[in-house]
Amino acid sequence: MTFSSLDEAWEFWVTYGGRMGFDVRKSYTNTSNLDGLVTSSRFVCSNQGSRVGDKRFCVVKRNRAHTRTGCLVRMGITLERENKIYKVHDLFVEHNHILQTAQTSHLMPSQRNISKHQAIDIEVADDSGIAPKAAHEFLGRYVGGSANLGYTHRDHKNYLRTKRQRDVVW
Repeated sequence: MTFSSLDEAWEFWVTYGGRMGFDVRKSYTNTSNLDGLVTSSRFVCSNQGSRVGDKRFCVVKRNRAHTRTGCLVRMGITLERENKIYKVHDLFVEHNHILQTAQTSHLMPSQRNISKHQAIDIEVADDSGIAPKAAHEFLGRYVGGSANLGYTHRDHKNYLRTKRQRDVVW
């Protein structure tokens, strides 16, 4: 496969991960020092690798769950300089963990995003004095269920908080 840009390749990987039922992340991106172009990158399953052990000596109330399983799913791309296209050079698609179902795949962090139109709806509801919970429920009903929104109530609240922080003038 070939892609005209790095963003196009990333969008493909995010969409593929959402349809297959796994969360995605970028493992690395190499940039050329000569012209600043991205020469290669690797996109992986979010369960790739293992978490580094905690070096501190402390007792915590709740330990975080181990979510990394050493999954080898990846897609590596490289830049072909003569054509200015990105080509897939490394692909592995077999997981070593259970995948999400279609009903829950919209809850994965890589699949949750607020579009520009949804952001406008959130801002209008907030400016009208509608509480975030009520606005989220209304927008969910408008699109046929909150699962069809593409973001959670927590994302809705976080969007409003960052919007308010941006609006504060120091």
